[in-house]
Amino acid sequence: MDISFQLYSAREFTPWDAVLERLSGLGYTQVEGFGGTYDDPAAFRALLDANGLSMPSGHFFPMDQFEDDIGKVINTARTLGMSRLFVPAVPPEQRVPDAALWQSIGVRLEAIGARLRDAGLRFGWHNHDFEFAACADGRLPMDILLDAAPTIEWEADIAWIVRGGQDPLQWIERYASRITTAHVKDIAPEGACLDEDGWADVGQGTMDWKTLMDALRAAGTDLFVMEHDKPSDYERFARRSIDAYRTY
Repeated sequence: MDISFQLYSAREFTPWDAVLERLSGLGYTQVEGFGGTYDDPAAFRALLDANGLSMPSGHFFPMDQFEDDIGKVINTARTLGMSRLFVPAVPPEQRVPDAALWQSIGVRLEAIGARLRDAGLRFGWHNHDFEFAACADGRLPMDILLDAAPTIEWEADIAWIVRGGQDPLQWIERYASRITTAHVKDIAPEGACLDEDGWADVGQGTMDWKTLMDALRAAGTDLFVMEHDKPSDYERFARRSIDAYRTY
């Protein structure tokens, strides 16, 4: 299957051995890592193997670690079996519509990507909503970043594109060749799921995921990662989401 589960969604429901066992029982075969799973890569890899799970992708934050200790990042990725590494964000003070700042971030990402590809790994960016706030010159940070880093991949978080006030289908069409991986999450109807920051389980919200999935697959996207930023029940989210995904 081309479906994965972002473990950040279950960060408040550890221990990890129980989480991984449950995800495997629900039918997941892949997970996506984040910083909270990298403390002991070899031990976590053993947990993955014991539950028949692989970790093809992972988030690494902050971006500085790729520049300050790329050897450790590469070792972590190889130990866990990753092939795709993504920067998921910049620090809060950099989440501003400053064209020069985003140009500089893109230049840094391009250089990091070259080093990782030399090591046999893939590299890209994962968006939130702040990349879609227009800069003073009218350009959007997402465009600036991808233009400045022309060889990196994009893990498109579709629901964050919507929260950024944009039409995700237009972005999928515009950057079809760059979107290799996508985060699959849903947005609750207005006023619902307030204790979960307005997010919903996949298939329970307002997103037209059948149409979006068709567009992403047509663009060549081949890894879809279920994510919920603040679930009150990760198991409910995981179960509903994989059930919905199977219908798309």
